[in-house]
Amino acid sequence: MLARLVLTVLTFATVLPAQVIEFESNGLKYQTLTKNGLTIMFAAIPSQLKGYSVLQVAASNGSKTAYTVDPEEFVFQGDDGYSLRAMPARQVVRRMLDKANRDDVIKLVGTYEIGLYGLARVQSTNGYEQRRQSAIAELGGGRLKAAAAASAIALVKTKLNPGESTDGAVFYFPQGRSLGRGRLSVRAAGETFEFAPLDLSRP
Repeated sequence: MLARLVLTVLTFATVLPAQVIEFESNGLKYQTLTKNGLTIMFAAIPSQLKGYSVLQVAASNGSKTAYTVDPEEFVFQGDDGYSLRAMPARQVVRRMLDKANRDDVIKLVGTYEIGLYGLARVQSTNGYEQRRQSAIAELGGGRLKAAAAASAIALVKTKLNPGESTDGAVFYFPQGRSLGRGRLSVRAAGETFEFAPLDLSRP
């Protein structure tokens, strides 16, 4: 999980001044930053879901103070002045319940696996991928299952005591456009985490 990667990065962050560290793992490009002992890491998920752009996030509290991590404090600031705050988890779940279908369930679970476990997209030669997707679709009504999956995946507002970590996805709904070029800004631990510029334009 990303929380494990945070612990690895935290080793380096404790001996360096607050600066963005960038690295690649399993095809995803991560950025991580530590301030006041709180480490936040994220990577963009390379696909959209029901119009959402998704970032996979992990946070680890290496300080002696409890901090709260709130997905609504994750703001994407576009180079063109466009600014968008991540959606509350409850709104994401509600949209999945209203709009999702079986294909969305499969895509959502796939996104979860890529983001949390770093699984690469594998071209199945023995039918495993097809059977897996079929099994996922049969686990319940499409919209209900998608809502349940979104509830499990979405980052929720979490109080992190010293030594605790959390991970999940933050969802942006850019209303038919891509997030484009810009940077992620996060308010947490009494600080503003300003990450390096990135390009989230659709491929």
